[in-house]
Formats: sequence, structure tokens, C-alpha cells
Amino acid sequence: QVQLVESGGGLVQPGGALRLTCAASVAGASLNVMGWYRQAPGKQRAWVARITNSGTTNYANSVKGRFTISRDNAKNTVSLQMNSLKPEDTAVYYCYGDVVYMNSGTRGYWGQGTQVTVSS
Repeated sequence: QVQLVESGGGLVQPGGALRLTCAASVAGASLNVMGWYRQAPGKQRAWVARITNSGTTNYANSVKGRFTISRDNAKNTVSLQMNSLKPEDTAVYYCYGDVVYMNSGTRGYWGQGTQVTVSS
């Protein structure tokens, strides 16, 4: 019923750019706060960015000034523009979304992840 699917990952050189997109299928429910997380091998999943329904954004210090999160509420998509990429940005990137159900509360969903590799 509810799916979050990431796309746009790949291999990029240091200093390069990549744009990730998360497409949400929510079957009549509503998306609330959306965000991006990442997980490198042997590391815990770490928060990267979030965006509210009204467009307020927050970023982890490690990506501030380089990454930009955005959303298109009409299309139920959220994107992460990643500029000035560094090798330490290498990770699997996951889309996260809070889904609001009428009379059923909220539930969090994760995408399947997309690999981003920054290497020369």
C-alpha cells in the first residue's frame, strides 16, 4: 500500500554532484515530515536532512551548505541535491517519511535505499 522508492544513486567523483529522488505511493494517505538518512558500512544509520510540509528544512552539520532537500507535494516526491561530494559521503541513502492516516494515526516508512559512492 505505502511505498517509498529512491533513485538517482551512483558513482561520482569527489567534488561532483548527484540528485536523489524519493517517490512515494501512499494510497490516499498524506505525507508529513520527510527526510533522508544514510548508512555507511559498519556505521549506524545517520540522519542527513528533513523537510516539513511547509518547506522548513534542517540539515546535519556534515552536509550543511552542500546538500539541499526539497519536496513536491503535488507529486509526492522528495529530493536531495548533493553538491561538492566528498568520499565520506559514500553510503546507502534512505528516504524516510511519516505517513498520516485519517483516524489511524501516523506511521513511519523507509525506502529500500540507493547506493552513493564518491571516489576518484
